Amino acid sequence: MPLPAEMARAFTEEKIDFVRRSGLKAEELQPGFVRLRIPLAGNQNHIGTLYAGALFTLAEIPGGALFLTSFDVQRFYPLIKEMNLRFRRPATSDISVEARLDAAEIERIQSEAERAGKADYRLELQLLDTAGEVVAETSALYQLRKH
Repeated sequence: MPLPAEMARAFTEEKIDFVRRSGLKAEELQPGFVRLRIPLAGNQNHIGTLYAGALFTLAEIPGGALFLTSFDVQRFYPLIKEMNLRFRRPATSDISVEARLDAAEIERIQSEAERAGKADYRLELQLLDTAGEVVAETSALYQLRKH
């Protein structure tokens, strides 16, 4: 059974010390949809833009957040297998990302993991600044594994 939204929020924002220190916030968490934001303040690099590692963190966490809200956390756990991040422009504001998995894809992933012990799924995401401009694009391959 997936976690309730508030429990998933606490887990997403606080479970990993590095993520907690970054100030990442889970703005919306529901089955099949998450919206996350990371602040510029406290995550700036030597030229005053958002540090590349902070962008990578924001791009990677949605796979876990979707897991918490969409899959049976008692029976499965997620892993990231690979991730590509393409920087499009300097990030000079807070940055947000949205990730979705539709109900049919959630069912496919969970059924395959139940049957085969694991199932891959890919997330293609855009990281947006506060003006709605794309600052980075990602493609990440996750895997749901059976405990």
